[in-house]
Amino acid sequence: MNYYAIRAIFLFEMGRTFRTLVQSIVSPVLSTSLYFIVFGSAIGSRMTDIDGIAYGAFLVPGLIMLSILTESISNASFGIYFPRFIGTIYEILSAPVSPLEIVIGYVGAAAAKSLMIGSIILLTASLFVDMHILHPFTMLLFLVLTTVTFSMFGFIIGIWADSWEKLQIIPLLIITPLTFLGGSFYSINMLPPIWQTLTLFNPVVYLISGFRWSFYEISDVDVGISLAMTALFLLIFMTILYWIFKTGYRLKK
Repeated sequence: MNYYAIRAIFLFEMGRTFRTLVQSIVSPVLSTSLYFIVFGSAIGSRMTDIDGIAYGAFLVPGLIMLSILTESISNASFGIYFPRFIGTIYEILSAPVSPLEIVIGYVGAAAAKSLMIGSIILLTASLFVDMHILHPFTMLLFLVLTTVTFSMFGFIIGIWADSWEKLQIIPLLIITPLTFLGGSFYSINMLPPIWQTLTLFNPVVYLISGFRWSFYEISDVDVGISLAMTALFLLIFMTILYWIFKTGYRLKK
């Protein structure tokens, strides 16, 4: 394992984050904080409790998940697309660095950024709502699994995309709507039976449900199923990445 190569890629990507601090960290934290102020404090004070949890506190896991999903995909996709765009991807491919080491470097950096943002948002949320975490280790497990899994997804998007427009289309038109429809702002048990069944086909439901269970021991789906589905997504994306590097799909175009 070439740890020097992994470290070089990781530090370069993290350095880019701190060079664009406002865009990379301040902007997502500020926008999510506005959700807490508007929905948690203002509107939340007039909403009824959900499963015995104040609405403002109920929102916290969903909003954190919304942020880390979008940030993981955005950071990882841009991280690999930019070298392809300017041509430096050939330097990486010709260097004595294995595909595994490239993935660890880029995906690890994107996941680390998302974990940083998620932690800051969690601390910010505690300023606006009264919340507690009943299972901190389970919460951390879901946080790490989700950031790594969707950073891999973002890496795949960055390789697939051949324009800046394609780089944004999946996060904006697919991931964000699925997150809003996946129980970020409500429990799917509040929906009519037919919509509850249809919602179970939304993969984001399992991420949000398991993450919320770690806070309050309430969930729309059994936490074991949520964990298994998250691991399944991880396995799927790992398989796709293996195929990409084996075939060279879009890496040299």
